[in-house]
Amino acid sequence: MALEAPANDTSIGGACCSIGGLAGPAARAATGADPRAYVAVGDDGVARLDAVVETLECPSCVPSIEGVLGRLDGVLAARVNASQRRIHLEWDPKRVDLDRILGGLDDLGHRIAAYDAGRLGGKGVDEIGRGLLRALAVAGFAFANVMLISVAVWAGLAQDMGPGTRAFLHWISALIAMPAIVYAGRPFFRSALGALRAGTTNMDVPIAIGVSLATAMSLLETTRNGPHVYFDAALGLLFFLLIGRFLDRSLRGRAFAAAQNLLALRSVSATVIGPDRRTEVRAIEAVRPGDVVAVATGETVPVDGRVVAGRSEVDAALVTGESLPQPVAPGAIVHAGTVNLAAPIEVETAAAGAGTLLAEIAAMMDRAGQAKARYVRLADRVSRIYAPVIHAVALAAFAGWMALGGADWREALMIAVAVLIVTCPCALGLAVPAVQVGAVGRLLKRGAYVKSGDALERLARVDTVVFDKTGTLTLGRPRLEGIDGAADTLSVAAMLARRSTHPLARALVAAAGEGPAAETVREEPGCGLEAEIDGVPVRMGRRDWVGGIPAAVPPHAGPEIWLRRGDTAPARLRFVDAQRPDAAETVAGLKARGLTVLLLSGDRLAVVDDLADRLGIADRRAGCLPGDKIAVLERLAAEGRRVAMVGDGLNDAPALAAAFVSVSPSTAADVSQTAADVVFRGDALSPVLEAYDVARKADALVRQNVGMAFAYNLVAVPLAIAGMVTPLIAAIVMSVSSLAVTGNALRVQRGR
Repeated sequence: MALEAPANDTSIGGACCSIGGLAGPAARAATGADPRAYVAVGDDGVARLDAVVETLECPSCVPSIEGVLGRLDGVLAARVNASQRRIHLEWDPKRVDLDRILGGLDDLGHRIAAYDAGRLGGKGVDEIGRGLLRALAVAGFAFANVMLISVAVWAGLAQDMGPGTRAFLHWISALIAMPAIVYAGRPFFRSALGALRAGTTNMDVPIAIGVSLATAMSLLETTRNGPHVYFDAALGLLFFLLIGRFLDRSLRGRAFAAAQNLLALRSVSATVIGPDRRTEVRAIEAVRPGDVVAVATGETVPVDGRVVAGRSEVDAALVTGESLPQPVAPGAIVHAGTVNLAAPIEVETAAAGAGTLLAEIAAMMDRAGQAKARYVRLADRVSRIYAPVIHAVALAAFAGWMALGGADWREALMIAVAVLIVTCPCALGLAVPAVQVGAVGRLLKRGAYVKSGDALERLARVDTVVFDKTGTLTLGRPRLEGIDGAADTLSVAAMLARRSTHPLARALVAAAGEGPAAETVREEPGCGLEAEIDGVPVRMGRRDWVGGIPAAVPPHAGPEIWLRRGDTAPARLRFVDAQRPDAAETVAGLKARGLTVLLLSGDRLAVVDDLADRLGIADRRAGCLPGDKIAVLERLAAEGRRVAMVGDGLNDAPALAAAFVSVSPSTAADVSQTAADVVFRGDALSPVLEAYDVARKADALVRQNVGMAFAYNLVAVPLAIAGMVTPLIAAIVMSVSSLAVTGNALRVQRGR
């Protein structure tokens, strides 16, 4: 799935136009994956294409792309997933052709490639991050050196520095600053140009204009031997904003791995058994419903279907989310992506390839990701109004001074530059990332890793928390809870268990400690173990296989194993999947904060009820498949709820992707961690509560920062318009406002 930029792509973040890079049809040819070959026309006559916008890095470019394409007659849908750089297009080929759509993208400077699984992630994506880091390093180095020269100029002016010395220092500053601004400013210049081409504005437009005018006026003043230059202000603006851009890029950088991890579970071939019992290896696309497929021990089941021969156990975490293997026998249903653990089986195919449950899970993740990509960051929403206003104010200041005759064009332009600098959204640009830096740093110390740039903003707005059970509220590691039988039951059971790798067998060995193992142990797949110890036959496993157990004995709420030696009464070994040590306190804390808590699990009703009662969760559902969890989340969303999903295991990945915000433990399957917005470490569940509290505090600080930025402008802008603020003073005041915003943001690291 084509998420990798071509190897020769060295563009850096926010590449919203084609400056310095490939563009248009030539670019598509260079990728070697022309999207025209991947267009699918359905029975309804609608053409569809899933592609990758290889130049998309700035989330604020999404409205531009969707807006431009959406205005084309015949385009029915244009949805962009910013985190995966995916675009889904639907159009009526009778009204518009693909070349016209691609031309609209070319006008914005974007290049696309086909959605190809072989090009997922990779070098191009990493190069974009490295390019941002290089731009940040260049801006920081130049800013530090120009500031040293600026301090010397300021100090020299106080001592009547001669104009020759001052001019020399200004030229040195220009030689350092000009190439650094051109290089480090490319992410913002490209983004601004792309937005302007689309007839819109974003946060980068005033940044680009402010930097460009400050640089141009500084160069003009240098050539005129003027007293003031503003290279340090332009470089400082770029440096601080690049920090925010790099942070955002880093937090979203691993989002591409979800589809790759799902694809790793997909078999590319299957061993088909013919009517004459001869076997043939076929590509998975060539397997048809009704074909009987052989699945050897340790192999991944390649198809969805029904077991027709053999008994075994399968790792069905893909479907149930439970860590214990599930016994299968003729008639049992198995799914592609599950792993056959114990013995060979034969499966009659019901679905293969795109029709399997694995493909359905991937599709659910993709649909959920597309919907979540439409979330717009607070700072960018504000900038849509803020940017045009400050442009108009600066232009009005210039026109007003010219019309009133109070200044020549140079002085009027200097006033306009001062207005642009003093209103330059540096503080507003730092309002979100500065708080993010502090919040992410605090959560890292508390054992939580924030993976999505807007996760905290969404987490602050949730009103409902949905938990999975196994591996989330519990540790996902069974342990021996008790024994109903003779005193030596554990030691005998451990002798058999030492010959098995079953999770319950490992729990028995952990409880018993070191000791001997039975000489000859036979494993009956899906049933248990049997051996002869001291001349007595011993069986250990399922109650119906061990036998001799009175029907009146109710099953244990959790996992259980029965042990029978000869004709003696069977003994029961009871297991429990221990809940996380602070699970009850965390659930109580969430409820105390006014959040609704639900429990969705694929486990049995008795087990779910027992845990929910202990944790105080009234609303619980058992036996939930991936589609069931999605249905519950969609119902809650339809009711206006904002849901945080906390889940562990591959089957939770679609629900994690569909939720308003998602959280996963670090022990989760890779695909679940990638789908999650926040990952927490260790056995404690408290990082979930900590993340919510930090998110609420961060949200309040972001709003305060935005308010401070506007309040600062209410005072500074009139003074700048009146000509009472020079560009130098404007740059200083702007920096002070940025420091104030940053200082306020640091408060997120204090408190409980």
